[in-house]
Amino acid sequence: MSTLIVRLRPLWWMAGLCLLGILQACATPARPPQDVQTESDQTDADRRARVRMELAAAYFGRGQSNTALDETKLALQAKPDLAEAFNLRGLIYGSMNEPVLAEDSFRRALQLNPRDADAMHNFGWFLCQQRRHAEANGQFEAALVVPNYRDMVRTLLAQGICQARNNQWAEAEKTLLRSYELDSANPTTAMNLAEVLYRRGEYERARFYVRRVNAIDDLISAQTLWMAARIEHRLGQPVQVQTLGNQLRNRFPQSPEALRFEKGQFDD
Repeated sequence: MSTLIVRLRPLWWMAGLCLLGILQACATPARPPQDVQTESDQTDADRRARVRMELAAAYFGRGQSNTALDETKLALQAKPDLAEAFNLRGLIYGSMNEPVLAEDSFRRALQLNPRDADAMHNFGWFLCQQRRHAEANGQFEAALVVPNYRDMVRTLLAQGICQARNNQWAEAEKTLLRSYELDSANPTTAMNLAEVLYRRGEYERARFYVRRVNAIDDLISAQTLWMAARIEHRLGQPVQVQTLGNQLRNRFPQSPEALRFEKGQFDD
């Protein structure tokens, strides 16, 4: 069985609810004008926490989870209510296979900042990895309706992959199409969409998205060539299959995909 492709970079950043009834309304009280926040407005605790967070993010990006966790703890010592630190701590604990601690961190981040769409996204992806698909979908949906959320493409991609992992193929297709419409140049979205369409027997449509990726030499990989070969096999195009197989053998001879091609394992 093929594996859905996902490349999600961990991200973290630093309203009231009004219920309306018949002849009733509520409004947010007027607030005095707020000055623009500058470096001089930050406290020493703010600056220490910011430095520790930058270090934690850098270490985590390099795969040094223990060091990243230490820096996150120091950030929280400086600023115990820093929602971004709890969000990052959730990602770190998740990478360390500590699901209870990861979930606690994500929930704490959202308690401190209930409108943090990035924490919702990260929590949703964590829940998907735990196979808690319905809960994950709820977090993705919550992130997508946050006003001015700038990473809808990323969240729709994660949501679509999670739906596919739960064999919700129709829902996954719809979600990934939305992501693709927002960023048609994203090869990860295109490949996941092609995989879903392949699973649904929509081989011509799957071919369209794979060909767009393989048309750009820098985007070609063993995965993209293997996906294309599988599609052509299903469409009964042996010449195309052989052409793609030759590219796969020549460019990625040691890849698992090349080995599967040699064995003719198109339907595994």
